[in-house]
Amino acid sequence: MNNLQSGVPPTYDGLADLLDSAPTETWDTPSLCATWQVRHVVAHVTMPARLTPEQFGAEMAAAGGDFTLLSNTVAARDASLPVADHLAHLRSPLLHEWQPPGGGAAGALSHAVIHSLDVTVALDRPTVAPVEAVVAVLDQLTAANGALFGVDLTDVRLEAADIDWSWGSGKVVRTDSGRLVALLSGRTLPDGRALRRG
Repeated sequence: MNNLQSGVPPTYDGLADLLDSAPTETWDTPSLCATWQVRHVVAHVTMPARLTPEQFGAEMAAAGGDFTLLSNTVAARDASLPVADHLAHLRSPLLHEWQPPGGGAAGALSHAVIHSLDVTVALDRPTVAPVEAVVAVLDQLTAANGALFGVDLTDVRLEAADIDWSWGSGKVVRTDSGRLVALLSGRTLPDGRALRRG
């Protein structure tokens, strides 16, 4: 497991631990993903622990090759699985070792970190991803100059309030590193802050 991939298991395990100790109603809380509750986010990220490559291929064919449609369909269907199943899937070695097609270790890490923040930021809970993993994703997203999620970073300076990390120049956007990842991923924070779309 390379350095990027090594941040994936503790992120998913940390999310499982957080949700395992949370009240049942937490699963029905809106996440940072538009229209998705916490349970939908978990159902989405744990697809690799439930679907074989053949099953995934069949789901993709049924969705006409539209991954967004597939994601929404599977999340809506599997969100109602028992909490114990969701927690087991988050802790599954299959999920921890999975890499998205064409995305490699960097894609696996960003998927884990970003979606964990969709939950923890929405719940106003501490980031579960290791600091090094969060920084690696911040570096990925800013290296692409916001293009991965269509965020316009023109004349923007990002400053992390909890670690020694900054990027860019211009109008200062300062918050903790996890919330910066969420902003760079096109999310709107609970306080209404968002980076403008390109």
